[in-house]
Amino acid sequence: MLAFLVTSALLSFTARGEYSGTATVIEGSADVKVENLYICENGRSRPSPIGEKQSDGQTFVVPADVQYEEQKFATNLYDQCSNVKPSSLADVDVSAVPVVEVDSDGEIVTGYIFADNYFELYINGTLIGVDPVPFTPFNSNIVRFKVNKPYDIAIKVVDWEENSGLGSENNRGKRYHAGDGGLIASFTDGTKTNGDWSAQTFYTSPITDLNCVEENGQHRITATCDTDGSDSYVTTYSLHWGVPNGWKANDKFEAWPKATEFTEDDIGVNNKKAYMNFQEQFTGSGAKFIWSKNLVLDNLVLFRYSVK
Repeated sequence: MLAFLVTSALLSFTARGEYSGTATVIEGSADVKVENLYICENGRSRPSPIGEKQSDGQTFVVPADVQYEEQKFATNLYDQCSNVKPSSLADVDVSAVPVVEVDSDGEIVTGYIFADNYFELYINGTLIGVDPVPFTPFNSNIVRFKVNKPYDIAIKVVDWEENSGLGSENNRGKRYHAGDGGLIASFTDGTKTNGDWSAQTFYTSPITDLNCVEENGQHRITATCDTDGSDSYVTTYSLHWGVPNGWKANDKFEAWPKATEFTEDDIGVNNKKAYMNFQEQFTGSGAKFIWSKNLVLDNLVLFRYSVK
């Protein structure tokens, strides 16, 4: 363990010579703390490890510091692992979904969420629910909460990784291939995800050449970075930014860059029943898939939106 920390610190120092941005740069894999958060009972789930990467006295949890506890799980709209497989919303008992009270005299709002891969939803800083399936197979969720307008939505979304700290998974015929993210949600008060939301990345990986990374104000840009992956490990770096205190409830974080919209084809959902069985609640309602600028390399993205 000590050798890993020393090596990471030295390589991180070397990397800074090629990188002048605000992130902490760390080379290599993470120290795995949890081998696997989840095992699918009725299907095959990818390993969902939790790891730590350290540099200059700072510790970063990868792919994210999450509140993954059963009592906080959102209700599954569709999840083959728990054998919840309705063919449409008509087969779902919406009234059975628990209501989280934000305002005692508020309106009950129902939300439909599909995240690639994991989400935590906060309303005015109150945790409404977390995704029960951190990685795959893909699921979707339904939540209900009571709130008065105006209110603030904050969502943490994680594109999980098999190779802890490397931002990659065994995919597309390559052992080390970066996955991609995506979020879409709609709410019965007319709120829906789109490019008006704010989005910021806090963990980007894998980066094979730090010269491809740019920053312009709050914009963290990796548009020209390689995403091809490889069959064997090559030296890769990860970029880490500290998650600011108060991001869940402080509206100043709505000044983050605007989210980027993506299509269903970009996300690749046409074979995912957790999405397609409820397409009417998602793109059919006018909601858009959103993420930060880089759908592939950005692994921890925080979203903010103010409902008027």
